[in-house]
Amino acid sequence: MDRGWGSSFQVAAVYVGTVVGAGFATGREIVEFFTKYGFIGIIGIAIAGCFFIWIGTKMMIVSKRINATSYQDLNIFLFGRSIGKVVNLLMLIVLIGVTSVMLSGAGAIFEEQLQLSKQVGVIITVLLTLFVMAFGVQGLLSVNVIVVPMLILFSLIVAFQSMGEHTVITTVTDEFGVINWIVSALSYAGFNLTMAAAVLVPLATEMKDEKVLKRGGILGGILLTVILIGSHISLATLADVSTYDVPMAELMRITFFSFFFIYVLVIYGEVFTSVIGNLFGLEKQILQIVHLPRMIVIACTLVIAIIISQFGYSSLLSILYPLFGKVSLIVLALLIIKRIPKQQL
Repeated sequence: MDRGWGSSFQVAAVYVGTVVGAGFATGREIVEFFTKYGFIGIIGIAIAGCFFIWIGTKMMIVSKRINATSYQDLNIFLFGRSIGKVVNLLMLIVLIGVTSVMLSGAGAIFEEQLQLSKQVGVIITVLLTLFVMAFGVQGLLSVNVIVVPMLILFSLIVAFQSMGEHTVITTVTDEFGVINWIVSALSYAGFNLTMAAAVLVPLATEMKDEKVLKRGGILGGILLTVILIGSHISLATLADVSTYDVPMAELMRITFFSFFFIYVLVIYGEVFTSVIGNLFGLEKQILQIVHLPRMIVIACTLVIAIIISQFGYSSLLSILYPLFGKVSLIVLALLIIKRIPKQQL
C-alpha cells in the first residue's frame, strides 16, 4: 500500500462508508439519535464525532499492533478469551442479519423507486458484490472512494438547500429529558464503532504504515461528523420529522425533487457499501474457523443472506440490536480504558 495521503483517504472512505450505511439514507437513525433533541442534537453529534476520531483511530492502531486478522482477535484482546467468544458469536449473528437486511433493502430500492422486481435488485447486488469482493481489500477501498464523496456532497447540498428555505428547529421536546441526548450520542458512537470493527480491524492489519491509519482515522472521523451535522440540519427543518419512516425521502420531495434520482443512487451506494463491508468482516472471521477458498466462503455467506432476506429479519434484529447496543457501550468503555500495546520492532 502507498504510504501517502491517497491511502489515508482510502482508509477514511472505508471508515465513513462502513459507519454511514443505509441509516443515513433513510434519515431514521439520525432522527432517533440526534434530531429529535433539536439544536442540542448538534452537541450530541460533536460528542459522537470526537469518539469517531479518537476511538476509531485507536481501534485501528491497536488492531495493527496485536496483529488482529479479524474483529474476533480484537474482542478477545478487550474481553478475554471466554467472554470474547460469546461477543464474537453475537457479532457474527448480527452481521449476517444486517447483511440480509441490506440485501432486502437493495431489492426494495429497485421495487419502490425503479418499478422493477425486488429479486432483480437482489440478484444485481449479489453479482456486483461478488465482482468487487474478488478484488479483496482493493475492491472495498475502490468502491468507498467513489461512493463516500457522493455522500458528503449530497449531505452538504441538501443541508444548504434546507437552510435556505426553512427555519431550523432549535427546541428540545420535554419528554426526552436533558440527559438522554448524552446517552444517545454515546450509544450511537459505541454501536457504530463496534459494527465498523468488522471492517476496520482487518483493514488496519493490511496497512503497512501506522501513519496511514492515524491520518485515515482522524480524517474519517471528521468527515463522519460533517455528514451527520449536515443531515441533522436538513432533517431538523422538516416539521413532525419523527412521524416519517423515511424522513430524507420526504425532505427530498419538498426541497430537492429534481435530484431525486441521484438520491436513489446514493441510497443504493450506501446499501451496497454496507453489504461489501459486512462481507469483508464476515469473510475474515469465517476463514479462521473453516479452511476454504475465500470466494466460496463469500458466496455461501451471500446465499444464507439471500435466503434470510426473503423472509424478513426485523423480529430477530429487534431482539439482537438492544442487546448488541449494550455490548457496544462496554466495547467503547474498554477501548477508552485499554492502553495501546507497544509497537513491535
